[in-house]
This record gives sequence, structure tokens and C-alpha cells, in this order.
Amino acid sequence: MKILAVDVGVGTQDIMYHDTGIDRIENSIKMVMPSPTRILADKLRNIDEDVFIEGQTMGGGPVSSAIREHIEKGHRVVMTEEAARTIRDDLERVRSRGIEISPENRDDLRTVHFTDVNLDAITGALACFDVSAEFDILGVAVQDHGAGGDMGDRNFRFMKIRERLSEPLKPEEFSYYGDVPAHFTRMKSIQDAVDQPVLIMDSKFASVAGALSDPLFDPKKPAVIVDAGNGHTLAASIMDGRIHGVMEHHTRMLTRDKLEDFINRLAAGELTHREIHADGGHGAHVLGGVGEPEMVITAGPQRHILDETSLNTHHAAPAGDVMMTGPVGLIRSILYRVES
Repeated sequence: MKILAVDVGVGTQDIMYHDTGIDRIENSIKMVMPSPTRILADKLRNIDEDVFIEGQTMGGGPVSSAIREHIEKGHRVVMTEEAARTIRDDLERVRSRGIEISPENRDDLRTVHFTDVNLDAITGALACFDVSAEFDILGVAVQDHGAGGDMGDRNFRFMKIRERLSEPLKPEEFSYYGDVPAHFTRMKSIQDAVDQPVLIMDSKFASVAGALSDPLFDPKKPAVIVDAGNGHTLAASIMDGRIHGVMEHHTRMLTRDKLEDFINRLAAGELTHREIHADGGHGAHVLGGVGEPEMVITAGPQRHILDETSLNTHHAAPAGDVMMTGPVGLIRSILYRVES
């Protein structure tokens, strides 16, 4: 089976093309490229005219800032509803920022297409090296807070995590294979745009799944896996390859000592949702303790924060590469779904 796995972050998109017919995943083709939101932000900043933005709901961040700057320069920004959800799921709040919403380009404005996964660009890049990137299944990881209405993004996102984690689960279970719920608008937009089999999962849980493939991970011993991203940090307590508890917070709000304390009490089963949420984080959901972790396995662009603690940390390097934690997690999840 041939798999194309794409982990879409704020800074980079990490790509792995894996053929299960090859003995070792280390032999897979890998690319680390600028993220779509950064590419499109740069494109917008080089346009000095009104724009019409169509396409999918994608990750915001840099591209949201570029749209704000475009309006501040006096240019019109017109977006389709689907593309506009890149800014906010609440379209009235999108309009309040000076963005017009229209189903079509009535004024023949300069058109910009939004997409989190540019398959033409990926396969084109591989073709330059005589690689025909035909694949049986596409795997995509993105972060999607979900459309929670009046509840707010961080509350809604964690409510859905709690609903899913009603019992200890393999991280591969946090994936969708053709069944993305409508409230995950970014994931749903990707699923609807791809006309072939696609598995989609939250980037944090893809990273946790990928970390399980690190050669130093021992499934018989308690562990905590931490994905420290530019925006959010998620920690999951693990026993027997299953998640027993989850904590998610904003990376910028975490000091070294605070994060170490949270990780220790997550493993002990003592961390509460109330204290994480009151501290400005998304929350915590703990089914029970796993015991003192033999190892804290770290991933993500801000993983160096964990190196400053007294914890026994190890940078996850599945397939021999610290940048491939997300793609390897996608591949694990695809094989889990197909074989189960």
C-alpha cells in the first residue's frame, strides 16, 4: 500500500511518502516545506489590489494576519463562506473585520485559492526527482478547534476530546476515515475536497501516535508524550499504548516549572480540568494515573522547553527523524484503520 502523509503546521508542512512494500519506513521519501498558511500569507503580501479568496477552510495564523494587513492598506477582501471560516467559524465576526463574503467573484477581482493540502505542488516536487507519487490513501494532520458556537473554541475543542476519551484509547482512535463530523470545519473541508480515500486527524494526536514508533518507547512502561507546538502544548499519559489522560495548554503561558508540575501530576492522575482551564489553558481530562513515567517523549518545534526540566526526556525520532512524528502517526493510524 502506498501512503502520502502530510502534517500541516504553522511553520512547516512535514511530508512522508511511504510504500508498505518497503521493509523499513526509514527508507521512505520525506520533505519538510514551508506551511501553506505561510506560503499564502507571502502571496497576499505581494498583491497590491483587491482580492477574491476561494477554496477550503484552512489554518489561519500568518494568512489571517496578511488578510488584516491587506484591508488596512485599503484593499477589499472578498471570501467565499468556506474560505472565510479560516478566519473564524462565526461569519458575522469575519464580516466585522471588514471582510466581504460572497459565493462568487462578481467584480472580477484577483483570485487567490486557499488549501491546506496542495497535492499538485507535492506530487510536482516529487516528480522533479523522478518519483511518481501515486498513492492509495492520503493522510492529513491539522489542528481544528471545531465550530462550537457560543461555547468558544478552547472549551468546545476540549469537550470533544473528553467525549472521545471515555476509556483508555490508542491515539490512532483519534482519526477519521471518511467520517469527519461537521463541527470540525477545517478537517471536513479537506475531506470534501479530496476525491480519494483520506484519513484525517488532529495534529497533536498524530504526533502522539507517531511518538509510539520511537525505538526507545517501551509500551510496557508508563510514559508521557508531549507535543510542544508554537501555539499549543498537549501532553498525554500512556500505558500499554493507550492514552489515559490528556492536558492541553497555550505554549506561551507555560514556564519550565509549571509544565514539569503538570506532567508529573498528569501521570499520577491528579491533574484537574478546572486548574488548567483557570490558568488559561484548554483543559485536562484524566481517567487515572499511569505511575511515574520512565520517560517523557517530546515532539514539536518547542520541545526544547522540556530539556530544561528535571524530567527524563527524549526527543521522539520515529523513522529516524524528529520532524516526522506527525507523518509517522498518520501512517500508523492508516494501517490501524485498514487492518482493524
